Amino acid sequence: MAQQRDRRAGGSRDAGARDAGAHRERLRKVVEPVVVAAGYDLEDLEVSRVGRRHLLRVAVDSDNGVDLDAVAEVSRAVSAALDEAEASGDELIAGEYELEVGSRGVDRPLTEPRHWRRNRTRLVQVDVTGKPVTGRVTAVTGTGVTLDVEGTARTIAFEDLGPGRVQVEMKRLAELPDDLDEDEDDDLDDDDDEEGEDEA
Repeated sequence: MAQQRDRRAGGSRDAGARDAGAHRERLRKVVEPVVVAAGYDLEDLEVSRVGRRHLLRVAVDSDNGVDLDAVAEVSRAVSAALDEAEASGDELIAGEYELEVGSRGVDRPLTEPRHWRRNRTRLVQVDVTGKPVTGRVTAVTGTGVTLDVEGTARTIAFEDLGPGRVQVEMKRLAELPDDLDEDEDDDLDDDDDEEGEDEA
């Protein structure tokens, strides 16, 4: 989920020639305090060029997830902070830019302890000391993660974990109510009955 806001920033085109890492860090110093003050974690921040304008993507997350209201709240706060920084003479993005705030998404790698904590019960794949391991996250402590690997509990320290990836599980679809199809059939039958009555 994401919310986009168009903004215009002043300044010269010379900003595009600045070191990308330093530029990103300057943006982070403005954006991160605002995100944290709103009760969320700043997971990622990136700037890319789209046509004549720049696109600033901000990914946020929290232990309770991120809903559309939260995205809108953070988007407004970040936009205001950027406007304030530019008004004070701190050129952050040259020319027009678009702000896009969204949630972290399951496709992003698990690299921090909080990422593992927020994905407890999920099936993940991760390199452990260079070897791929697939297991379900059953517990997360301050020092590591416990995975259920084919029925065997395996506790791994964070320093031995590479970036983890949440695996898509088709069997979760099978957990939908058994009567879902029956309800849909009933609805179709009702529609057919109503059409028959209209024709009569």
